[in-house]
Amino acid sequence: MAIRAKLPLSLITASCLAVLLLLLQPCTAARPIHDTGTIDGSRSRHLPLRGSRLRGPESVAFDGADDGPYSGVSDGRVLKWNEHARRWSTYAYGPGYSAKACTASRTRPAEVTESMCGRPLGLRFHYESGNLYIADAYKGLMRVGPGGGEATVLATMVDGVPLRFTNGVDVDQVTGEVYFTDSSTKYPRSQHERVTQTGDSTGRLMRYDPKTDHVTVLQSGITYPNGVAISADRTHLVVALTGPCKLLRYWINGPKAGTSEILADLPGYPDNVRPDGRGGFWVALHREKMELPLGPDSHLLAVRVGADGKMLQAMTGPKSVRPTEVMERKGGKLYLGSVELPYVAVVSA
Repeated sequence: MAIRAKLPLSLITASCLAVLLLLLQPCTAARPIHDTGTIDGSRSRHLPLRGSRLRGPESVAFDGADDGPYSGVSDGRVLKWNEHARRWSTYAYGPGYSAKACTASRTRPAEVTESMCGRPLGLRFHYESGNLYIADAYKGLMRVGPGGGEATVLATMVDGVPLRFTNGVDVDQVTGEVYFTDSSTKYPRSQHERVTQTGDSTGRLMRYDPKTDHVTVLQSGITYPNGVAISADRTHLVVALTGPCKLLRYWINGPKAGTSEILADLPGYPDNVRPDGRGGFWVALHREKMELPLGPDSHLLAVRVGADGKMLQAMTGPKSVRPTEVMERKGGKLYLGSVELPYVAVVSA
């Protein structure tokens, strides 16, 4: 019989933390942040959702008239914020939506209902037409016309392969073409942890042409593509790679069209990426690479990255906030979405 030596509790705890870090750190080291002033994300006001079990305003969008924000939530709807009334109202929903069937309860959480009711993730308006494009994790790429209502499903399958985890979306405001991601062809959103844990590299970057109603796969075999944003000069796309903690640049115009390269290594796990209005991008970080459960209650919420991939600015805040998107608006207001919180946060830069 083997004899077990009793180890000190402190040593056991330290060993467990070390193992946990090894399991959760597939990312490489990031370049330093060239700080132009850290933003305190804890100093924010909230746009609260109504409903005790309503959660997860993941993405934040504004329409061509600068109204909003709009955001998709855990029961499958897209909501619109009315600043004067200080409340959200239903703007859009997918086919088959039912308020009775899609409202979560103690015995029927949103994780159960979302496969039927849908889960809107990325949102983006085409300003000229007024159409809102929705990347729904379960229903695929959808579109709803001006005024909202029931959305039309545009694509559930591309090249014979189902859209299993539709995630990010952006629109070329000049051509009207829509770019979107499918994070995995193996795992749905309900198993998103498996995408990172297994190193799944079946993700795809795609383009939808509203003139032809055709979807083209631009690049496949990508490791956890999440948010996507078109550059200010419309020459390339920037795609957040969650598992690898990187930004991918995919060229859509110019001599490099059809090729891709790594733009930046990030200090955390990115979700959505949105333009900062200065040629760069805001990247929401769900978690830092070296984040420990103990210690100060503060971590990186987001970083601002320049067109060259250099990190220019950081936003910090409490560990209870796990942002999925940062959208910068006029006057320096930053709107933060999250899949876990019952509100959209507004931070002044």
